[in-house]
Amino acid sequence: MRQADITRNTLETQITVSINLDGDGHGTFATGVPFLEHMLDQICRHGLIDLNIQAVGDLHIDAHHTVEDIGITLGQAFAKAIGDKKGIRRYGHAYVPLDEALSRVVIDLSGRPGLVYNIDFTRAAIGQFDVDLFSEFFHGFVNHAMVTLHIDNLRGVNAHHQAETVFKAFGRALRMAVEPDPRMAGVTPSTKGTLTA
Repeated sequence: MRQADITRNTLETQITVSINLDGDGHGTFATGVPFLEHMLDQICRHGLIDLNIQAVGDLHIDAHHTVEDIGITLGQAFAKAIGDKKGIRRYGHAYVPLDEALSRVVIDLSGRPGLVYNIDFTRAAIGQFDVDLFSEFFHGFVNHAMVTLHIDNLRGVNAHHQAETVFKAFGRALRMAVEPDPRMAGVTPSTKGTLTA
């Protein structure tokens, strides 16, 4: 089982993430940011990844530090859980629709951090959640998971649908990338022989 537990404590946040890449899609969240928890649940259910994320942050200021630091800690946990990456597919992609919205996510477990992020949200907030924070979440994740991630919302009118298609597609793409490839058993899927920077 590819699992990891990471705790990150700063003056702004205290966060614990437990991850199981070979899970059943179960998530347990206590972050104080309900809409983010709804999105994290999409990663679990569609990626068949088990996550337990507990976070206490300076929400009296706003959700910025909490959301970004959850992305960072999740990235650290993912990097630890995936290990040496031998025998995995490495690449993953998914298109996911929800009514009028459609998003595409493509990931490479390359060992190099990179984010291409194209979402033109139709409004600035979903309920109380500032949509700018999604970019902070994904930047935190890629910089610490050491992956290359392309996110494109291809169309959408409802901002909730835009966000949900992105997170569902992200979960699906992760699921594909971490999946064992029986033809690559014991082999690092790289001509360099390594998937570190």
